[in-house]
Amino acid sequence: MGVHPLAVVHQNARIADDVEIGPFCVIGPDVAIGPGTRLANHVSILGITTIGRGNAFSPFASIGGPPQDKKYAGEPTRLVIGDHNSFRESVTVNVGTAHGGGVTTIGDNNLLMAYAHVAHDCRLGNSNIIANSVNLAGHVVVGDFANISGMTGVHHFTSIGDHAFIGGLSRVTQDVPPYMMVVGAAGQVVGVNKLGLRRAGFTEADVEEVVKAHRRLYRGVTPRAQVIEEMESESHCPAVGNLIAFLKRQSLGVSGRYLESLRHKDDAPARAPVGEEAAS
Repeated sequence: MGVHPLAVVHQNARIADDVEIGPFCVIGPDVAIGPGTRLANHVSILGITTIGRGNAFSPFASIGGPPQDKKYAGEPTRLVIGDHNSFRESVTVNVGTAHGGGVTTIGDNNLLMAYAHVAHDCRLGNSNIIANSVNLAGHVVVGDFANISGMTGVHHFTSIGDHAFIGGLSRVTQDVPPYMMVVGAAGQVVGVNKLGLRRAGFTEADVEEVVKAHRRLYRGVTPRAQVIEEMESESHCPAVGNLIAFLKRQSLGVSGRYLESLRHKDDAPARAPVGEEAAS
């Protein structure tokens, strides 16, 4: 283990033998760091934090700090990070909260660029790009292969689907369905992330099926609930099936902003019409 003499590593921290820890880093007592991980100078890793293999932390990254939530009272909540993620300069990631599930999770192969923030109880999947100064509020869920461009703010409880693309300086206040593009302060779906899908290896036939689904959902006059039912019975494309499943989860309140709408409504209905809650 290459620990610089100017680093402060608690004796109870569990550090793999080949981890590199640079000068002026601080590692807390409840931290576990897996093999092949590298910490540059001035990295802080605190809290009950578990980090997998091959991760890289750039200067001034602050990982595992307490939630920025006034209800947090020091409960033993956690942060779990997978393998081969890159945390660039001044990235901040907080542990979870007791009322939010108790854990913040980050999967594998994610890139978090400088000054990005991942708040308490967020769940990030794999191979996402979180660009400079993106702020993910608490309880945000991001799937796999999403691309969130710089200086975007994502509202708490929002879900972002697989292969979604969000343009820079966007304000995301509603769930973003998989494969879709959202741009601007209004946070509206403006098209399909065709370039991202092609780069990810989707066939042209599948891309065309997603484009057709987008037209029917966002450009047609048929009620969206009816379109979803029709596509569910007609389509044999796995990507369209994933899109339909995401929209149905929204309307059922299984994940995303619909959950927040119920927090202070004791008499709220069990579910809302699919066509209303599926809108971005």
